Amino acid sequence: MKWTEGIDKLGLGLYLLLCIFAIANIYSVDEGLGKKQLIFFGISLFVGIIIFFSRSKFFENMSGIIYIGGVLLLLGLHVFGTEILGQKNWYKFGSFTMQPVEFGKIGVALMLANYVSGPEYNLKNRKSLLTTLAIVGIPAAVVLSIPDVGSLLVFTAFFIALYREGLSGWLFGIGFIFASVFLISLAVNPIYVVIGIVLIASVLIFLNYYKMSWDIITISSIAGSIILLCGLAFATPYVLEKMPKHQRERIEVLYKGEKAFRDTSGYNLLYSKTAIGSGGMWGKGYREGSVTQGKFVPEQETDYIFCTVGEEWGFFGSTILILSYMVYIGRIYYLAEKQKSTFNRVFGYSFASILLMHFSINLGMVMGLFPTVGIPLPYFSYGGSSLLAFSMMTFIFFKLNYADKNSLV
Repeated sequence: MKWTEGIDKLGLGLYLLLCIFAIANIYSVDEGLGKKQLIFFGISLFVGIIIFFSRSKFFENMSGIIYIGGVLLLLGLHVFGTEILGQKNWYKFGSFTMQPVEFGKIGVALMLANYVSGPEYNLKNRKSLLTTLAIVGIPAAVVLSIPDVGSLLVFTAFFIALYREGLSGWLFGIGFIFASVFLISLAVNPIYVVIGIVLIASVLIFLNYYKMSWDIITISSIAGSIILLCGLAFATPYVLEKMPKHQRERIEVLYKGEKAFRDTSGYNLLYSKTAIGSGGMWGKGYREGSVTQGKFVPEQETDYIFCTVGEEWGFFGSTILILSYMVYIGRIYYLAEKQKSTFNRVFGYSFASILLMHFSINLGMVMGLFPTVGIPLPYFSYGGSSLLAFSMMTFIFFKLNYADKNSLV
């Protein structure tokens, strides 16, 4: 049997395609950064090859140490971190910077996979559930304290992996309801939102009155949920008012439009949409985009790199890129589901879900469907930390998949 059997060629090919296409687009925005990204890609590929030729059990055995190291790196930001663009979430070493939250996600994915694959794990057991939530919640709390809201949102990706392992879908429903009330309360008078909550709750109770057992726990749960939702509706405007001005405006852009903040938080989005829309069907051509070459969009090589694709490669190129991501993420989910090992499966689901969250939030952000929260497009946005971290997760999973196919340890 050839040693190459078991390597997922489709997944590896899409990884290389995304990285190379990314370098070309970053080079279009800034030649110097494009050359740096090529170096970052070379380093990431080298590290990935080392990972692939290591023992597969190494990651399972070292997951606890990697997890603790990631949490300590995040905590260290409060003391040694450097503030960039209003957030103290970077370490700076001379001219080089590192964003530890990207590597912290690897630690959480490995630790979660290790714990879930253990013999005592059972989500119906309160201790298992609390331990699982703590594994995700501890680094998430540190990220919130930085604060880095964008990265905090990505941590919700781990609940998709946990759902595959038996986590109740009610948690997603509850999260969706609370998020909906929060967003609606931003644009509508809270009194109307509360009236809506009470009316909907009354209808649901009426329709299910004879199907439910009306004990003290049920009554308390329903009453508590209604009170919490009503409290959230009234608290939302207050929370929004207390936010820093730039963060508040990023949310208000969603329902007031970017033109209302064209000189502040809406500037990026306004020119991002202009760039994407001006590309038409086939684009203006490589390095021919007026918005890209005019550098009208700040941070266009990082969070807003997709608008470069839209302007220079058009609707056709943007569609190809989106389909490539969808096939790649779907492939990771498919391979994860096929794993014999629970550890491999949970890590694969965690990895694919992190990719999905980054991809969805970033594209929603540049098209005005989601607030600007500083989420890079995986493999595509400029930055050594992001590319290296995603490449490490990629090759860890490819190695686990290879070991699973060849029954290696």
